[in-house]
Amino acid sequence: MKFMRYISDSQRHYIFSLCFSLLLPFPAWSVTLEGDLTQGGMVIGRVSPGDKVIVNKHAIRVSPDGVFLLGFGRDDKLDHDLTVNRDGKLIEQKQVAISKREYRIQQINGLPPSKVTPPKRDWDRIKRETALVKKARRLDDDRHDFLTGFIWPAKGIISGVYGSQRVLNGVPKRPHFGVDVAAPVGTKVVAPADGIVTLAHPDMFYSGGTLIVDHGHQLSSSFLHLHKILVKEGERVKQGEPIAEIGATGRVTGAHLDWRMNLRNARIDPQFLVPPMPDTE
Repeated sequence: MKFMRYISDSQRHYIFSLCFSLLLPFPAWSVTLEGDLTQGGMVIGRVSPGDKVIVNKHAIRVSPDGVFLLGFGRDDKLDHDLTVNRDGKLIEQKQVAISKREYRIQQINGLPPSKVTPPKRDWDRIKRETALVKKARRLDDDRHDFLTGFIWPAKGIISGVYGSQRVLNGVPKRPHFGVDVAAPVGTKVVAPADGIVTLAHPDMFYSGGTLIVDHGHQLSSSFLHLHKILVKEGERVKQGEPIAEIGATGRVTGAHLDWRMNLRNARIDPQFLVPPMPDTE
């Protein structure tokens, strides 16, 4: 090219460097997010191995191969700040926007006081059991059993959904953070994904027979109101393996499975992680 005769060596070097850089693949450090960007949703993120991820000024676990999880609670804010650091330097910053959801609200009046607020004699028991559940959800390691996906832990009629809330005698109660599957006592419950059992309790005040399975990165499934638990704490379970039986234990009005999921401090909607409920006929 004739014009190359009239430029300096430094300019020629810059042009060749620019052309070469345009032939290189797009930088591998770009963040990818896959999942449900909405309240109650969960997202699987990927960065380059060794990168550090900070969300809303809190560092979160990144596995050695660059996998991390984001979870959004029922009433979470709609904008989240995500930054990626490499070797102590900021390499990417982005705003993660999620959508707002509407939930079912049910008003029930005329209930006996004991059905609205538990008697004082049960408060100590409730506190002890709450501490056990919190402890069971503290496991936080690099396993990513969740990458194989999730299946329904039981088949039946969906009788309760995530986010719904009851107002009893004018008093708003805690929202429902799981999905309820109505089925007869003794119906098989299977592991929705691989994991490690962190809690197996035969009889809790609210939830009756209670089982918690951790799927890695502090993502866990809780199974409530069980009739029988078939696995032990510390046991590793495989997706599809029988782990319990549906019951009517704890504070319930009928036999069903209440399946809940937690990612760190966020209570997420299990229905986002599974296909539609299979035909039970």
